[in-house]
Amino acid sequence: MYQFHDFTVAPERKFQGRWITDDEFYQRSPVNVFHRQLDAAARERIKPEHRNRHLLFRRRFTVDDPAGYELFITADDYYKLYVNGILAGQGPAAGYSFHYFYNRIDLSPFLRPGENTLAIHTYYQGLINRVWVSGDDQHGLLLDLVRHGKTLLGSDETFRVRRHTGFSAAGTAGYDTQFLERYDAAAPEVGFEQPDFDDSQWAFARPRSTADYHLFPQPTPMLVRETIAPAAIRRHDRQYSIDFGAMYVGSLTLRATGAPGMEIVMRFGQELNPDGTVRYQLRANCEYVEYFRLSGQAGDMLNQFDYKSFRYVELQLPEGCKVDEASVRLIARHAPFELKATCNWSNEQAEKVWQLCVRTLHYGVQEVIQDCMEREKGYYLGDGCYSMLTYCLLTRNFIPMEKFFDDFLRTAFINRGLMTCGCCSLMQEIAEYPLMMFTMLLEYGELTGNWKFIDERYAAFADILDFYREQYAAANGLLNNLDKWCVVEWPKNMRDGYDADINEGKVCTVMHNAVNAWYIGAIKCLNKIAASLGRPAYADVTPLEQAFIAAFYDPERKLFRDRVASAHCSLPGNVFAWLFELFPDADGPRNTIAMVREKRLSQSLFFVTFPLFCALARDGETALLHELLIDPHAWLNMLDEGGTTTFEGWGKETKWNTSLFHLTLSYGAAFLTDWDIAGIFTFPRS
Repeated sequence: MYQFHDFTVAPERKFQGRWITDDEFYQRSPVNVFHRQLDAAARERIKPEHRNRHLLFRRRFTVDDPAGYELFITADDYYKLYVNGILAGQGPAAGYSFHYFYNRIDLSPFLRPGENTLAIHTYYQGLINRVWVSGDDQHGLLLDLVRHGKTLLGSDETFRVRRHTGFSAAGTAGYDTQFLERYDAAAPEVGFEQPDFDDSQWAFARPRSTADYHLFPQPTPMLVRETIAPAAIRRHDRQYSIDFGAMYVGSLTLRATGAPGMEIVMRFGQELNPDGTVRYQLRANCEYVEYFRLSGQAGDMLNQFDYKSFRYVELQLPEGCKVDEASVRLIARHAPFELKATCNWSNEQAEKVWQLCVRTLHYGVQEVIQDCMEREKGYYLGDGCYSMLTYCLLTRNFIPMEKFFDDFLRTAFINRGLMTCGCCSLMQEIAEYPLMMFTMLLEYGELTGNWKFIDERYAAFADILDFYREQYAAANGLLNNLDKWCVVEWPKNMRDGYDADINEGKVCTVMHNAVNAWYIGAIKCLNKIAASLGRPAYADVTPLEQAFIAAFYDPERKLFRDRVASAHCSLPGNVFAWLFELFPDADGPRNTIAMVREKRLSQSLFFVTFPLFCALARDGETALLHELLIDPHAWLNMLDEGGTTTFEGWGKETKWNTSLFHLTLSYGAAFLTDWDIAGIFTFPRS
């Protein structure tokens, strides 16, 4: 495995506290969940033993003056911190053990003179998915309480620990993305966060026997929470229908009263069925049904740990159960968001597209940029390039992009050609995604001028291209026989009939157009970056350009074919080549533009539309770009179909499992605000 050199500026923190857990986990050895995607034998050996564990920790301490106290805290997989009964923070952002993140929290606003209580709800999920590095049988909490640089308290055996028996699984949602929750308000751990809670019968924490982590400050801020009141509540007999007015990411809270053991059935949805009921069987193949079991006491409070993407809730109440309607709230969670960009096109329809895209990023971005907010919650390299760029353009904050680069460069310890999803235990590889990151690196340099950051990572980026050349280059220099999936465009019905066998899960033995255009484009981007750094060019692209033309160019139609020995010319097979200036003449771009005028956006979506728009902007086709931005079958169609966030497609029926809260197409906003697209994507001629 490739040894990644960590470029972080912040020093590793040496905690005085120890990693602590309970009897179930303290002697567990790590399960190695990392492997190449096509390594079936490695995949079979991963058999996690523990799942869905909610573990609670408590510790009392005394202070004279609350000022100046800070808490350095992390957990594997996740934590929510309560100080004197108040939620003070949650995290961390997912990471690999050799570069794991911790949070720094100012405790002064939560403390009081005298006795104070730390209560931490930690969670180990145990599923192999795109959310966390889980399924590795590793759980624990680590913290230091510090004042004026001196550690006064660290996590150790004096902390009390207990499993929260109020949380049990009600099935899973998505691609084993999360456990749906059945919350029991009668569990003895309910109220554990309150200072006066009696934990005298809890066990003492156990130090972990294996805890090989290297700990670094999370460079991005912690999540913020918003309390959203219902836009409408309708009651019919023993059923409530609740509309929060728009799509959010978060959880539900409410108070209810009923006999012991009564269960409220909660159905969550992103839209309504034709009869007005909540469509809890989401298009994205999640079935959102959860349960709230009552204790028999007055005013039981619903507590949900994990989050979902929803707008509507349907409550089904048993006979004699009452809900306090005034208590019903959606607790939205998202990264802090401050809009600092403006829409540069004063057009009513464009403004609607702008608002849709901005709201999507405002309420969708979590600790990382994800794709869909329900089925996968995946930290995807390819999707993330475009939504991350847009997020940074809107906020004028490029620190998340820097973290993004480093998170994915770290995946080189699994495979030098990088992985598709970062900071997780699901192993997937898509060939174009690492190559797409080179365009983002060039954009970052031109937009921020922080060439020092890039210079420090130049060798790591060059090694990606070295890997592709060493592993996949044929005699003519073009890539072939890839053991990584070439997605080209997604879904398949949006590829304009791209004529190459690129099914996931097998080696693609065909030399085809799209991945080679991305490969040559990545080299051109790195060469341009090298020039800005005062370095020699990474490689001479002239032989590759000539090989690409010889392999794919049809001199009669003046278009590129999809693959060797194919006569088919598709939109993807020409848009990527157009962006990276691979046509041997001026006819090719003109013919590609004509193809775009004919097909509009009917044959492009995530990965073709963005480079298409960049090429249009660079080559002065602004009118066509604007036409497409307000095409009635694109973003405006999402709005016509009731969208308050961007979909995973131009409409609900674009694909068989469409997410209605998917961040990627929020990149429409990137083409409605200012950045020098032409300057970035103009490449020096060889």
